[in-house]
Amino acid sequence: MKQYKWSGLLVFIAILFVCATIFYSTYVASKIANTEKKYVREWIQAQQTILSSKDSSNLNLATQISADNEDIPIIETSEKEVPTGNALNLDTASIATDSLYLIKKLAEFKKYSKEPIVVVISDSPYVANHYYYGPSKLLQEVEWYPYIQLLIVALFVFIAVSSLRSRYKNEQDKLWLGMAKETAHQLGTPVSSLQGWITLLKEKETKDPIVFEIEKDIERLQLISDRFGKIGSAPQLTRCNPFIEIERMVAYMKLRSSKQVVFECNLPAEVFVMLSAPLFDWVLENLIKNALDATEGTGKITILASVQNNQVIVTITDTGKGMDSETANQIFEPGYTTKKRGWGLGLPLSKRIMESYHEGKLFIKQTELGKGTTFCLQLPIVN
Repeated sequence: MKQYKWSGLLVFIAILFVCATIFYSTYVASKIANTEKKYVREWIQAQQTILSSKDSSNLNLATQISADNEDIPIIETSEKEVPTGNALNLDTASIATDSLYLIKKLAEFKKYSKEPIVVVISDSPYVANHYYYGPSKLLQEVEWYPYIQLLIVALFVFIAVSSLRSRYKNEQDKLWLGMAKETAHQLGTPVSSLQGWITLLKEKETKDPIVFEIEKDIERLQLISDRFGKIGSAPQLTRCNPFIEIERMVAYMKLRSSKQVVFECNLPAEVFVMLSAPLFDWVLENLIKNALDATEGTGKITILASVQNNQVIVTITDTGKGMDSETANQIFEPGYTTKKRGWGLGLPLSKRIMESYHEGKLFIKQTELGKGTTFCLQLPIVN
């Protein structure tokens, strides 16, 4: 949680910094634009002076002003807005080879300078030249600067947030691994003790069926301990038929669920995938338990399987209470649970087992409040 707070703070600081930069850049660009407008007027006056004055001192000053403009592009037009061919600081090669170049640039400059600077040459008959100008390279660079800076800051924030998330995920993985190993260790002692008591009961040649059921549950506890012990280490995958595991798990869960819950299985002919059977059984158990909890003791659980695009597709559908979109989006997050008693680790562990160890997928295919939920498992087929 602390990492996410730091991420939010980083994003806020970055946005504040960029906003301040954009504001200041806009202010500087506005000042440059006003200065350039003043320079354009001075250049036009210098051109008028050069054309009309006979005073050499004025000519020297006007010529100097005219020569100083090496950056601001200007286009001269007649009073009918037709370019006269007199242009400054534009691509001369394009002017010579493209007859529409000045027209295109004139349209851009009209948007920029909006109103022309009008110079009346003659009152009778009326003759005037209009001057339009565009932004200099300096002004364009100043205007683009905040956007470039925004891109750099966004990249920095992305790297920082990704780093924090990666660190958080690594810490989370270590926590999961520690919990799993500790759980396996803690289960080991009572399971061994229970096995001893069952052995003693068998030696007394008891035929009570309860003893055999207790033995099955102890075996189950051993399996659970084995599952937790495998978390964090690469499991050994074997080529096997997943439908056998599904049938076995359904049979086990059916005996331990309400008689008001109907199980329906539709599994195709055998196919083979690479599985760690104990871990895959854990995934199935978690999904079926969730389905049973959703039905609240009355309903139907349907398990369908098919083969598509070299993948085994297994769907587990319940007729329970379903989920809203907010719950569905968080259901695979560690610690998130809608149950009064639960750690919120079953589904996240199941997703991790499918994706990290089996190169498969686990996701919610469909859910609707009051109508139920469908989970989907995908596994790649092997020959």
